[in-house]
Amino acid sequence: MVSQALAAAMDPAMPRPCTPEDWRKWGVVLAAEPDGPLENFTSAAEPLSSGRWRLWFTTTGPGRPRNIGFAEGKPGEPMARQLAVLGTTIPADAPLAIGNLPQGWRPVQAVHLRLQSGRHRLYFWAHGPKVVRYLVADSDDGRRYRVLDPLRPCLYHPNDRAVDGKAAVEAGLLRLAKKVGSPTDNEPPAPARLVSNDATNVYQLPDGSFEMYSVGLVEIGPRQPGFVAHDNVPGWLRVIDRYTSEDGLHWNDRRRVIVRDPQDPADQQFYYLAVTHTPQGRMGMLGHYRVEAQTLDLEWCFSRDGIHWQRPLRQAWIPRGKPGEPDSYLIHAPHAMVLHDGQWHLFYSGSNTAHNHRHSYGPPNQVVMCATCQQPWA
Repeated sequence: MVSQALAAAMDPAMPRPCTPEDWRKWGVVLAAEPDGPLENFTSAAEPLSSGRWRLWFTTTGPGRPRNIGFAEGKPGEPMARQLAVLGTTIPADAPLAIGNLPQGWRPVQAVHLRLQSGRHRLYFWAHGPKVVRYLVADSDDGRRYRVLDPLRPCLYHPNDRAVDGKAAVEAGLLRLAKKVGSPTDNEPPAPARLVSNDATNVYQLPDGSFEMYSVGLVEIGPRQPGFVAHDNVPGWLRVIDRYTSEDGLHWNDRRRVIVRDPQDPADQQFYYLAVTHTPQGRMGMLGHYRVEAQTLDLEWCFSRDGIHWQRPLRQAWIPRGKPGEPDSYLIHAPHAMVLHDGQWHLFYSGSNTAHNHRHSYGPPNQVVMCATCQQPWA
């Protein structure tokens, strides 16, 4: 429920969210076996025909190559899975193939868009030797995708080879001041405005332009509020940044849109922002990360312009499961919710493992789950 103090500060004309009790959870729809752990973090759920869906996902887990793919079928029944066929030249003739991807680079966290032009586009983070960057691949047929320019990505992670100490310091990451960049001969150094963490979502807007939400990093010291030594990256606070682009390839106008404020606890961070565009405005699913407990909840937020966000709940909108259930520790949002057949569908990633992997309720696992509601508004 919305507290009286927060309700008083809300825009009275802002739509209100439905209650957590209005959601019905259907359990696991895409299990880890036989392919190992997987997630649909930032990825699309696309309705097909006759009750079937296409669920995009990323393979995860230690000791296995990361990759993206999709599963097709009826949730609750076995779904046929297709992993991407990766290549360094032209895309293979396969149900899902990515070409012009350098050897050893692996895609994760795919965002699939059907562009207004009718073409298909994939955004994804690529992980490779000294490489962590956000790439774009286009396709005419929705099967064979070609990376447009692997050396000039949309975003760079601080660990990427093209990020040097100068760019890191300009991005506010003073601890990386001595980092030595090692771009290839044909590769430009990373500009500071494109240095970001992962967990990224891209949307095409009605006017044909694009907006992107990614996670920025704020550096803090061990004695500052919010520093938690048992986090996987102690000393970094995660916040939400928004970028805009005319073509979805070249990004600018970076703005910090969601940060911890005095109404939040000291260990509050924001792990992702996924947006569902509605006639009322942007309905956000915000990664509500409590660092002390190492839990990740999905928090509801709202914006009319993508820049000014209101957070009336400050708590979980979709309840995590009880200890031992598949989503008992972490919930990761997909690309967006989907209104289909009179219901709102949320296919999300659930995990029974703490974010730093130091504890789990049973054997560590990550799966895709589903929840539905009749109406996301109160």
